[in-house]
Amino acid sequence: MMIGIGSDLCDIRRIENVLARHGARFEERVFTPRERAAANRRSGAARLGTFAKRWAAKEACAKALGTGFARGVFHRDLGVENLVGGQPVMVLSGGACVRLDEIVPAGCTPRIMVTMTDEYPYAFAQVIIVADGVAHP
Repeated sequence: MMIGIGSDLCDIRRIENVLARHGARFEERVFTPRERAAANRRSGAARLGTFAKRWAAKEACAKALGTGFARGVFHRDLGVENLVGGQPVMVLSGGACVRLDEIVPAGCTPRIMVTMTDEYPYAFAQVIIVADGVAHP
């Protein structure tokens, strides 16, 4: 059963401006260590696109959780990692995990699907949260 859906469109130039102004402080406040490492292995437009896609995925996931960035859900609680084949996956921690547990029916297992893309000057992400299994009242 579908639990939540969210999408976000991000202007890569906005991320570029924030990074130019706040640099590492912004990176550390918003992105997980693995996200920063993935982006910083790239340079130029590819680096900016990597950050922007992850920003969009965080926004989309917060929407799918039904909270936005409130009720204990913070940007760093929502991370994007890639499987060996490159498929992006959301990794939740902290308040985001608590919220996910609240919205998934008992007896069900949550599954979070994420897709991201960028075409300068925009990055887009969509997140769908489903509950697999049989819900118990």
